[in-house]
Amino acid sequence: MFKSVYLHQFTVFDKLKFQFSPGINVFIGENGTGKTHLLKVLYAAGATLSTGVGFPEKLNRVFLPSGGNIGRLVKRNNVSSSASIEIHRTVAEENTEKLSTLRMRFSNHALGSKATVTTSSNWRENPSSFVYIPVKDMLANAPGFRSLCSSHAVHFEEIYLDIVDKAFFPKLQGPATKDRKKIEKILSEAMSGKVIFRGEEFFLQNKQGKLEFTLLAEGFRKIGLLWLLLQNGSLLKGSVLFWDEPEANLNPKLMKTVVSVLLAMQKMGVQIFLATHNYTILKELDLQINESYRKASLLYHSLYRNADTDAICVNSTKAFQDIDPNAIGDTFGDQLERDMKLAFEKKHASLQED
Repeated sequence: MFKSVYLHQFTVFDKLKFQFSPGINVFIGENGTGKTHLLKVLYAAGATLSTGVGFPEKLNRVFLPSGGNIGRLVKRNNVSSSASIEIHRTVAEENTEKLSTLRMRFSNHALGSKATVTTSSNWRENPSSFVYIPVKDMLANAPGFRSLCSSHAVHFEEIYLDIVDKAFFPKLQGPATKDRKKIEKILSEAMSGKVIFRGEEFFLQNKQGKLEFTLLAEGFRKIGLLWLLLQNGSLLKGSVLFWDEPEANLNPKLMKTVVSVLLAMQKMGVQIFLATHNYTILKELDLQINESYRKASLLYHSLYRNADTDAICVNSTKAFQDIDPNAIGDTFGDQLERDMKLAFEKKHASLQED
């Protein structure tokens, strides 16, 4: 699991360090504060553990800088400069956990994947499963997508190919654990069926038959993807899930289901990183933690720009009410205040007419 990351002159970041919860990490902030970049850099580092691909190469494939030149990921300025990344993860060894470190440095003049990388001797030990769910759904477009990417230089961030590949993993053998059964039941009830695939096509199978994913609401596709990843072992104890804007194309009614599944997965031992702009998800997390998951491990990370330097900063807190600044909550409060003001003005005008 990831313990911390330090970013220096990387994309939008000047100098910033994050400490992570072993459970759920929620990133909020206005557009352009680096939430997705943070998820991608951690995913790229984790994905190298099981594939053997170098960190600079994977970073290039995930971010797709112009010309495939990693130097373009250095924070833009008018002088020669370098970016550095330092990531710490815990590695289970016998009955203890040891810290493992990955460091990388590269210049803004670097071409291709040229970078200096150093790691702890135990960096590649006990590789976990790392899953990145992007904003755009890909399962409806899966037929032919993998073969196309294998033979042509298609300009797609590799997170899309990776998630399609993971969705096609076969089901695990043997009985499911009690925790996994519970989560799968929640998901199956939410979409009123189960997901199957034939060839490279995904279907929702229920009492009415098989419904193609191309005809299925995208919110149900997201629920179905989680179900597949649990079925095939991509999301088990020790794995790490990155989910960018889980609220996208999801009916607010389903957010309760998604949050209950996320909390159940963290209890099962999955580390989770979310980037969101949605008040309902934030509040649902707060409510369910107070209702049923008081021992849940969760951190909210609020990203914002310093008013004087314009540098991106972060405030991390365990409590929903302590998120500061809270762009999502402030906007929701502003809308509520305006709505109440309009209602009062209409009531006052009605009384004046009478």
